[in-house]
Amino acid sequence: MKFFQITLVLLVFLFNLTFASPTWAKIAPSSSSNPDYFEVGQKVIWLYKARGDSADIQRIPAEVVKLGSKEVQIKVYKNKNQFVNRWVNPNKLENVRE
Repeated sequence: MKFFQITLVLLVFLFNLTFASPTWAKIAPSSSSNPDYFEVGQKVIWLYKARGDSADIQRIPAEVVKLGSKEVQIKVYKNKNQFVNRWVNPNKLENVRE
């Protein structure tokens, strides 16, 4: 009886592997179809405000370094070979149109 149960479980498992449809599989979003999607290494524009009450917005070129759940880490170039990493809100970033 135990052999029958094990065989039945294995058959059901193999059936699920062969005939199950990939309904839960997600297609990775692309940056072309979703403007709010960022990838590591992607060039972006950081919309930087020097002060919270300032109306002036500076457009600073940057590169995505890390992706967090709520923020994105970007690399901002300062001088020739110097750069600074900053964590910023994704709403403050724009994709670079190439």
